[in-house]
Amino acid sequence: MPSHPLRVAVVCSSNQNRSMEAHNILSKRGFEVRSFGTGSHVKLPGPAPDKPNVYDFKTTYEQMYNDLVRKDKELYTQNGILHMLDRNKRIKSKPERFQNCKDKFDLIVTCEERVYDQVLEDFNSKEEETSQPVHVINVDIQDNHEEATLGAFLICELCQCLQHTDDMENEIDELLQDLEEKSKRTFLHTVCFY
Repeated sequence: MPSHPLRVAVVCSSNQNRSMEAHNILSKRGFEVRSFGTGSHVKLPGPAPDKPNVYDFKTTYEQMYNDLVRKDKELYTQNGILHMLDRNKRIKSKPERFQNCKDKFDLIVTCEERVYDQVLEDFNSKEEETSQPVHVINVDIQDNHEEATLGAFLICELCQCLQHTDDMENEIDELLQDLEEKSKRTFLHTVCFY
């Protein structure tokens, strides 16, 4: 078992739904966790599919919440966006972009293949400094409230399994295979280096 709590990053596109739900559950389970988005902007559903609400990553969850209440409180209450933002602001003040983070993690879990590719691209664009390994694992999670919750519990189970291994480097492939069979989902896995 690792001598320190697993340092985990959970990454989705906008650091709103999937990564924040996992952040919430993992932090309650005692993991050292941070969450991020990889997009150039934060996007939230708008009044129509072609009219999203777009924010800068510097915008706080509180500011987004107040903006949406001002625009259409009923719509954003009904579709769960205000509830989600309320949860988010209790966890941290604003979304964070993965590409701007300098911290090192033992495990980075992405929530869709496009985000996984963006994380790998970020590692490949940087000079290797310490040769410290980090496992990057993708768990495809649909971007809706129900799937975010189910996906967060799956990510938590993955982290708990990895936290309790004696030799993560040698046991991770078998562990992922077992979890794939149990969850009926396919994981992508790569080792990168800091």
